[in-house]
Amino acid sequence: MKFIKLARSYLRQARARVNDAEDAYNEGNYPYAVRLSQEAVELSLKASLRLVGIEYPKIHDVSDILIISKNRFPEWFRREIPFLAETSKKLVKKREISFYGGEEGFLSPEDLISKKDAEDAVKRAKKITMLCEKLLEQYGK
Repeated sequence: MKFIKLARSYLRQARARVNDAEDAYNEGNYPYAVRLSQEAVELSLKASLRLVGIEYPKIHDVSDILIISKNRFPEWFRREIPFLAETSKKLVKKREISFYGGEEGFLSPEDLISKKDAEDAVKRAKKITMLCEKLLEQYGK
């Protein structure tokens, strides 16, 4: 029961970040939209791991543990794991540059994160959060 409570909280936080990422995207703040999308994905995936009783490592990208533990999930969710893992890896790579830019080259986050990057990140975060909320519905009954 404690796992469900934690997962529900993580997903609530993820949903708030998705909403804020959409707002940031609409305002043209593309780096912030990417950063919030990454956080939403991270929280959603960690919620999913919690639901199946997995203690995940305290890192931003949990794609490896998700793949290793895929048999703990229902079949419909397992089919999504390649997408979930790919998205986690992709957005973690953009996490730092969306926050700091390329400091060595004096490039701002706006120089490195495009509208297309933000659109893709928000779309992925929305899908992943929805999938993980569906998983919670199954486990929360």
